[in-house]
Amino acid sequence: MKTAILGPAQRAEALARMAERELDVLVVGSGVVGAGTALDAATRGLSTGLVEARDWASGTSSRSSKLIHGGLRYLEMLDFALVREALKERGLLLQRLAPHLVKPVPFLYPLQHKGWERWYAGSGVALYDGMSVSSGHGRGLPVHRHLSHKRALQVAPCLKKDALVGALQYYDAQMDDARYVATLVRTAAAYGAHVANRARVVGFLREGERVVGARVEDVEGGTEYEIRAQQIVNATGVWTDDTQALIGERGQFHVRASKGIHLVVPKDRIHSTTGLILRTEKSVLFVIPWGRHWIVGTTDTDWDLDKAHPAASSADIDYLLGHVNEVLATPLTRDDVEGVYAGLRPLLAGESDATSKLSREHTVAHPVPGLVVVAGGKYTTYRVMAKDAVDEAVHGLDRRVAECVTEDVPLVGAEGYKALWNARARIASRTGLHVARIEHLLNRYGSLAEELLELVVADPSLGEPLAAADDYLRAEAVYACTHEGARHLDDVLTRRTRISIETFDRGTRSAREVAELMAPALGWDDAQIEKEITHYQKRVEAERESQRQPDDLTADAARLGAPDIVPL
Repeated sequence: MKTAILGPAQRAEALARMAERELDVLVVGSGVVGAGTALDAATRGLSTGLVEARDWASGTSSRSSKLIHGGLRYLEMLDFALVREALKERGLLLQRLAPHLVKPVPFLYPLQHKGWERWYAGSGVALYDGMSVSSGHGRGLPVHRHLSHKRALQVAPCLKKDALVGALQYYDAQMDDARYVATLVRTAAAYGAHVANRARVVGFLREGERVVGARVEDVEGGTEYEIRAQQIVNATGVWTDDTQALIGERGQFHVRASKGIHLVVPKDRIHSTTGLILRTEKSVLFVIPWGRHWIVGTTDTDWDLDKAHPAASSADIDYLLGHVNEVLATPLTRDDVEGVYAGLRPLLAGESDATSKLSREHTVAHPVPGLVVVAGGKYTTYRVMAKDAVDEAVHGLDRRVAECVTEDVPLVGAEGYKALWNARARIASRTGLHVARIEHLLNRYGSLAEELLELVVADPSLGEPLAAADDYLRAEAVYACTHEGARHLDDVLTRRTRISIETFDRGTRSAREVAELMAPALGWDDAQIEKEITHYQKRVEAERESQRQPDDLTADAARLGAPDIVPL
């Protein structure tokens, strides 16, 4: 299969091609569901467009807990169908669709009561494992095990001795959520979808009651395009209601935003060989292994302020630190926190006032002819949501369309990944890079790592690590622009890499080096380089200021102190 390249020229061509002739399907929004919908439509043979107002995964889909999981706590809610569906998808992603991006991760569940809790929790985890195997895609993950008090402390020495009487250990999976979406977009483009980020829908085209297209503004160049399509899919997540308002329709359901924040701390601050899952009074708290770091999260609170830049307040940070410190022998402090990020879950509003009790299931509707809306759901089940959205759109097409095939369509980079992984020592010898660097590239790009290595061959300086973020090679900043659609410094530091949450300086020390690497690929002059750096620094300072504020209102006001970047 030909690998799609998403550079500046390809973006311009995609916008022109979308405006040239009527599409079968135009997808609005490029989070994981929108990107998945574009892939589903393209692999059914439909002419497909995908537009995104900002960057791939710039909203919810880059700010999750980065887990691919069945939702163990939904078993307690007796939501067996949702768990079964998610476990099947977890297995597909691990084994077939994205083995280069989705990896197993262990979790320890500390038991605090003798007798009944081990039986109760153990029964739930055993059912979880059983449902995974029965889905037909559960192989490859170890089954759960029971641990004594002594053994649990050997596995997780970070825990207070009196914080548990024993433990259970089970497995789920994780991924880099933003990288996953970027790969999904490239896969859709490889199958023929026209894709463009920084392309905002500013209105819909109507013929009578029917929606027949969209007016799309190129945010970079200012040009407005009329893109006609037989069916449009609104996959804008927490912006669903706003997008619906463009046609004067509230829609058949309401999407409510729930804020979840996460902290990132260095690996050496928590001494453990396994992740942790802890109960809180409202939900659960995860401590998740993340390379040379841990991710601690999450909260679950109602949010009705700025959707583009949800802010973490001082109270949010204190909440997470307070709960995780209840079980840690050496407490975490504010000084241990490298990064903080906040995201919004798009929940289908129900009768409950508590966002933690709103539905994680998804809904698809056809509120007016020509417009399909998909909302809700979980990251793990994005492929099912995409299938349902395209199935609904197909009803509005006047011809027979093939069934969904994405269950058998690996993402770009999956093919050949395992063979290259086996050959990683030889690749390291050939390229002169350390084998750990090759493993890093393979686990972020799969077999597409060969494309980055070609950049290094052409310019050996690109094989050097970034000076202030040495987990990443200089080549990755260039590749983000030439192949992955990055348009701004924020795209690279926040989503193509995760430097913005993995360094104590939040990426500010890397800003100049990365901007200068990006400049030739994007045609920036010195003035644009300076503008990008200044904007990024202001964004970081606004986020830091918001995290010093006591509540959501003051945090939101502080975060809005840094405006979005626009080209010169």
